[in-house]
Amino acid sequence: MAATLYIVATPIGNLEDITYRAVRILGEVDLIAAEDTRHSLKLLNHFNISKPLTSYFDHNQQFKGERILNALRQGKSVALISDAGTPCISDPGYNLVRDAVAEGIPVVPLPGACAAIAALSGSGLPSDNFTFAGFPPARQGKRRAFLADLARLPGTLVLYEAPHRLEETLRDIHETLGDRQVVVARELSKIYEEFIRGAVSGVMPAVAEGKARGEIVILIAPGEVVPEQPEALDTLLQRLLDEEGLSVKDAARKASLITGSSRNEAYSEALKLRNDAEKA
Repeated sequence: MAATLYIVATPIGNLEDITYRAVRILGEVDLIAAEDTRHSLKLLNHFNISKPLTSYFDHNQQFKGERILNALRQGKSVALISDAGTPCISDPGYNLVRDAVAEGIPVVPLPGACAAIAALSGSGLPSDNFTFAGFPPARQGKRRAFLADLARLPGTLVLYEAPHRLEETLRDIHETLGDRQVVVARELSKIYEEFIRGAVSGVMPAVAEGKARGEIVILIAPGEVVPEQPEALDTLLQRLLDEEGLSVKDAARKASLITGSSRNEAYSEALKLRNDAEKA
């Protein structure tokens, strides 16, 4: 195989979710870079794949990334895998892919399991427009600010969360985004796969009843879009005249373009405001 970096999706639970192509590529490459070699070795042993393994995770990616790039520079093929799902999606890998692309090394993604997409497809929430925002911050203050920034986005919001922070995050969603419809998806593709659906106020006690385990996806329905009210013509003109120092003619032209008012109406109003200011 020529020097190529393969981005290989692995199962998020059920081992049958690996693709034929992924098994073939993992058996053909010269090196496999894994987030946790001990975890990945179980997967490789299951499919009778024996290849050199190296670890590649958040805290060693600078050092190991250079070693992996050196292997690629020497003409070797490398497969990047994460503990579960598609690499680079809230997993290490972005820097390695970026550096490989910068050096002209081919990068080939192999489609496969992804918890965010699996949860979205089974959620029953709108999927034509969505935002994947990864893991919210661990601290409450930063988490609420993070959620507030997402509040006005259109479409469904998709988050990952750790089991021990699930209740806190749902509480913050309720406080920050209101009582939106949500779906909590957990244990996807496993024996105890579960979708909990409903208003967030109703989902919170349902989540508290059971012990959350495994990777969790939270999906949040779109909120009601409140259109911004256009600035009133007289207020806009006053600002253009006073704060920006425009002439009556220039202020009228700009206000007409912004508000859709006629040029004559805007000019008359601007002239009135200027006259009133001079009399005061």
